[in-house]
Amino acid sequence: MQRPAPLLQNRLLDALPAQDHALVAPGLIQVELERGRLLYDPGDPIDYVYFPHDGVISLMTLMENGAAIESSMIGPEGALGLMAAVSPRQSLSRAIVQTPLRAARIAVERLHEAWEKSAALRDLIDRHTEALYGHSVQSVACNALHSVEARFCRWLLTCHDRISTDTLALTQEFLADMLGVQRTTVTAVARSLQEKGLIRYRRGVVDIVDRAGLQAMTCECYSVTRNHYRRLLGT
Repeated sequence: MQRPAPLLQNRLLDALPAQDHALVAPGLIQVELERGRLLYDPGDPIDYVYFPHDGVISLMTLMENGAAIESSMIGPEGALGLMAAVSPRQSLSRAIVQTPLRAARIAVERLHEAWEKSAALRDLIDRHTEALYGHSVQSVACNALHSVEARFCRWLLTCHDRISTDTLALTQEFLADMLGVQRTTVTAVARSLQEKGLIRYRRGVVDIVDRAGLQAMTCECYSVTRNHYRRLLGT
């Protein structure tokens, strides 16, 4: 599998027919958000929906003891908080900007007005919800059954698909939270991948050097999840 062309515009918005897009466009505001920005915590009311153009938002499941693990990732193929367009919602996860993000943001009240008028938007939201659910379900199985090295490769590839650069600025602590492991484990796995010539790893930065090599080492979950999005959303 080769890397898809960088998704520099949001594919959900692009998929709307012109007349339906025109219902949404007046409410869209372009924003740029820095890495680490907290968008929602569990229980927060979802007031805005974010449509990424370039960059990644991570959805994190939190435990009472402070432990966390990523359940899914949203980039230009999707949107954050989309079901709030149907009816008021509270966030079930922590939503945090994982890489510098360019996105379009819209208030849920404005998107709900478009949802009421547009059958195409209602269908797109339904398909996106199913794709995101499939992503989360696959992540549960992957985290339970596959090695940290395979999961790290899957995570790097999934993130790489959604950004326009080969360099990811990621702290050791952030990577540990994404994978649900200790920071020392992240260091050991990153060094192993670097020794194999697949990445360059230095404090806070990962460079993708050999994408094909990462694909050879990742688990089946990477292609399964990509196929979910391709089948349901064409991305």
